[in-house]
Amino acid sequence: MVSRIHLFKRYRMERSLFESLPAVALPAGFRLVPWNDRLIDDHAQILHRCFSNDCDGAVFFCLRSVEGCGTLMRAMRNHVGFCPSATWLVAGPTGYAGTVQGMLADHRFGAIQNVGIVPEYRGLGLGGALLSAALLGFQREHATRSYLEVTASNIPAVRLYRKFGFRNYRLLYKSTGRAEARV
Repeated sequence: MVSRIHLFKRYRMERSLFESLPAVALPAGFRLVPWNDRLIDDHAQILHRCFSNDCDGAVFFCLRSVEGCGTLMRAMRNHVGFCPSATWLVAGPTGYAGTVQGMLADHRFGAIQNVGIVPEYRGLGLGGALLSAALLGFQREHATRSYLEVTASNIPAVRLYRKFGFRNYRLLYKSTGRAEARV
């Protein structure tokens, strides 16, 4: 057997939902779109565009295909902890440009899932707008803390989360790959 397992360093980051959020304004021509069950395929398409060719696509196999993203979205939507008020798309001049999903654990912890911006719109502040909308959604549901996981090599995302008051809570390693038979 030859091992083809890769380890990815990830941070679990947390923040209190009692702390204030940084001010965020969407650029002209962009708007937030709240969750609606009819948008599940749109979320899947955008997830794929955001993550299929970056470090998270390498870490999470389901993000590499539109079908995998669709399966993920349906699983989240059907989970008892799905939080519609923390699940958003951002629409821009040429269509959807980003997505975030939220889950509630024990009705007090908001779990941020998959903050993603399509490559051509990164760096405009859209990720901050989605993150803010999700955190406000958790606050509306009376959650007291929020957490997320991020691949450590995703420096722009780590910076964004720190700007929003998230602090490293735990270091994790995600393994990918499998042992292969040598012929």
